[in-house]
Amino acid sequence: MKFVLASYGTRGDIEPCVAVGRELLRRGHDVQMAVPPDLIGFVEAAGPTAVPYGPDLQAVLDAHRDFWSHFFRNFWKIRDLIRLRREVVEPFLQCWKDIVATLTSLAEDADLLFTGVNFEDAAGNVAECYDIPLATLHFFPLRSNGQFVPFLPAPLGRSTMKVGEWLAWQNAKKVEGIQRGELALPKATAPSPWRITERGSLEVQAYDEVCFPGLADEWAEHDGLRPFVGALTLDLPTDFDDEVASWIAEGTPPIFFGFGSLPVESAGKTLAMIGSACDQLGTRALVCSAGSDFGEAPYAENIKVVGAMKYSAAFPACRAVVHHGGTGTTAAGLRAGVPTLILSTDLDQTLWGARVKRLKVGTARRFSTTTEKTLVADLRTILDPQIVTRARAVSTRMTKPAESVQATADLVESLAGRGRPRPRSN
Repeated sequence: MKFVLASYGTRGDIEPCVAVGRELLRRGHDVQMAVPPDLIGFVEAAGPTAVPYGPDLQAVLDAHRDFWSHFFRNFWKIRDLIRLRREVVEPFLQCWKDIVATLTSLAEDADLLFTGVNFEDAAGNVAECYDIPLATLHFFPLRSNGQFVPFLPAPLGRSTMKVGEWLAWQNAKKVEGIQRGELALPKATAPSPWRITERGSLEVQAYDEVCFPGLADEWAEHDGLRPFVGALTLDLPTDFDDEVASWIAEGTPPIFFGFGSLPVESAGKTLAMIGSACDQLGTRALVCSAGSDFGEAPYAENIKVVGAMKYSAAFPACRAVVHHGGTGTTAAGLRAGVPTLILSTDLDQTLWGARVKRLKVGTARRFSTTTEKTLVADLRTILDPQIVTRARAVSTRMTKPAESVQATADLVESLAGRGRPRPRSN
């Protein structure tokens, strides 16, 4: 069978799709991927072929960081927020026709179209045009439910999310209408998420059920089409793994620090803060630079900086993990059974921070409000023996990486094998 997987975002957004694509390729299927231009090399090194999809990632990362930093610091300055949001969206508007054309071309003879969250509405329209099954990948509960906003009563939480879907559609209706017209599809009368669900699409929840207690029961009516598979990762070794393992073995267990693909604003200040905090706690720091350039920044003897590492190998040997709150990194910490401190930089990371606190396996705050004093206090909090014990307990309920990938590949194979989707009955 032929599978088309289209995803846009940082490496953390792309890697889950690549993991599934590689497994489908291993099973003998024809796999084609569409990803950001600057991540094609990463994808093809894992096995699947790829074509460019959307603007260069670097063109939007800084704008994305600036928008969310301003949102959390100065949310009342509406004009500035509108301007910053426009800077995030503009590269996508310039590439929109190419995005749609890429999807339309790749999916023409496909047995299934698999898409990430970004451009999900466009993928849904292409799948509808060709009358092929659609699988979507969600890193947290996007569809309306009563568990996502824990401080609201369940019915109100569901209604609030439904209203949010409707308002988002009002904003995107004009652009989507143009695409549907070009695909000779009838005018849409409901938001894209509602239509995707009604078509009987597979909505893969790429996180574990334990993270959202009660959600599986609430979604039981969807007949297994919203399965919880756990976080999807390639779990690949890196060139730094032996170096990391050797350094860890030389002393006491360190605390991990990592900030994902979005670069920190000041590498020097960040490392100084980490070094001082760990010095006060009498511990070492293992820092993964990833998207940040720490090359010229001085740092103390109790800090080890590397460009990348295999989290599944390093995290279990750490006292705790401190990071931005990306879905994959959060899951790696939970799987390792160590306490977590999330220092978020955007909304979905803030939401995962709230989950970590609710699970009582760590705590969270925004990175923009973090100081040396708060960092020390937060680290003391998460190193409490009760949190350490709770983190170990939660780890036993997390899905193993290989099982997550295999389960997802089984699901999309099964859906593709059934052929044309059957609308869900209400």
